[in-house]
Amino acid sequence: MTISREAILEWLRAFAEVVDQNKDALTRLDMAIGDGDHGANMHRGMQAVMAKLPSIADKDIGTIFKTVSMTLISTVGGASGPLYGTLFLQMASVTSGKTALTPQEFSQALKSGIDGVVARGKAAPGEKTMVDALLPAFEALKASLDAGLSFAEAVRACAAAAAAGRDATVGMVAKKGRASYLGERSVGHQDPGATSSHLLLEAAARTLPGTEA
Repeated sequence: MTISREAILEWLRAFAEVVDQNKDALTRLDMAIGDGDHGANMHRGMQAVMAKLPSIADKDIGTIFKTVSMTLISTVGGASGPLYGTLFLQMASVTSGKTALTPQEFSQALKSGIDGVVARGKAAPGEKTMVDALLPAFEALKASLDAGLSFAEAVRACAAAAAAGRDATVGMVAKKGRASYLGERSVGHQDPGATSSHLLLEAAARTLPGTEA
């Protein structure tokens, strides 16, 4: 099977929709340990992306991802804009010129994006960041594909691992960003970046081909 350009566009639309639905919840999480603007910032960024999509819907996947990246960097404040922008920019770099992706190519693109986030944020697992959702999600995707599971099964495992990673941030001490100023007081709070990262991958599990429950 392949993942079409149209499926990628639908994934982005689904992410924008779920960010809209969860913007207040994301902001509440961020108010507890951050600047209190993650939900509003991500919503603004994804609405700007939605405004751009019609003009690039006939472009290759790399161009679509690069446009998402540039739009998020220019419209999302705080650390989220550069980090999500880097995620999509690195995904763009390995999907340039492609109008469809194999499951392995999608996995490679996601790995490239996550590697970019790790490098940009200088974050390691266990530091209460979006990396705590993204890294286990990629590892579950790769392991599932390597084991011969269908892409539908693999991307569902990816989303489930992201959810588990998100939940694990509750017990972590924040080591990065504004939340790190709280030290031990950051324990007991779910990381907003890990939460929105799960929303991104949960949207993928719902929209990419063959992933209907």
